[in-house]
Amino acid sequence: MLESKYQVLTGPEGYLPPAAASMGVTLPDKGLALVEGTIVPEKVAIEKIAAKILQAKNPFFFPGPLLLWDWKEGVAQKAAMVKKLAEVAGIKIIPMPDYRPKYPMINPDIEINPNHPNLTIWHNKIDLCLFIGVHCHYANVALKIIRGGTDCYTIALCGEAGHEDAMISLRDVGMAQLEALTEAVSRLKGVANS
Repeated sequence: MLESKYQVLTGPEGYLPPAAASMGVTLPDKGLALVEGTIVPEKVAIEKIAAKILQAKNPFFFPGPLLLWDWKEGVAQKAAMVKKLAEVAGIKIIPMPDYRPKYPMINPDIEINPNHPNLTIWHNKIDLCLFIGVHCHYANVALKIIRGGTDCYTIALCGEAGHEDAMISLRDVGMAQLEALTEAVSRLKGVANS
């Protein structure tokens, strides 16, 4: 396995941070994940995510349209599991806006206005954010903006191949991964409270 020496860490990394892919970070194969630019087993990443969530002062979920709208079978169950994880871990939720274009009439002030997740993070003093159900093209832009201008730790729970620009990225996230993450948070929370 070819490993990159570039670490995807919290910023601010500057006005125009390099795309992690251009720095040699590659997406993991099935059963693997990315932690700060390094490919690791999925179970290792789940434990790291659970620990990061519990260490955060102000963690937030940013669910996107793929999770917010019941558009295919299994989405409602996945959304309920995310809500349960948020309750167990004490994570607040800010839903992503419906950024999909509304044809035939497009309001350019809404549809073409650039994404400014850094402003949401600054305003709410968010130190850890978790993306889930966000279309990949939107997540990729948002993750770079966050890394470039904030010190927020980013986690992408992706239903597809993952995101190089997140500090931690799980791929193919379904019920099994969400249940494992909820269990890991509960277990670590129990250890911390004993």
